[in-house]
Amino acid sequence: MDDELPRTPLGEIIRRQRELSKLSMRQVAQTVGISNPYLSQIERGLREPSEKVLDAIAGSLKMTTDALYTEAGYASADDEAEPEIAPVVEAVRADSALTGRQRQALIEVYEAFTARNESPRRSRRGRGRG
Repeated sequence: MDDELPRTPLGEIIRRQRELSKLSMRQVAQTVGISNPYLSQIERGLREPSEKVLDAIAGSLKMTTDALYTEAGYASADDEAEPEIAPVVEAVRADSALTGRQRQALIEVYEAFTARNESPRRSRRGRGRG
């Protein structure tokens, strides 16, 4: 846990990418179809955007939503540690009843449990409740 990099708030990543793209807040808000104040609140971390809004923001910044999460430190940048996306993670990401923050929390809990279970896998065979 000590070697984990701290997460950067998603809103800060959005703001940084918007500035790197030399887009004004007004331009991005208009492209996405949201108000200037709402985008400002997202960038300052006061509001959590819906998945639909986050997808639109990512598109206006010529990025994917996953790239935004990765930059914010929510997804593993180490591809060899997790070559495939688990079906559970895909299901959580696809659930529109959850907010982005709730999705990420569930994914983190799932990954924590599965990472912890990787070392004792070889001893499962001998157990009756496998």
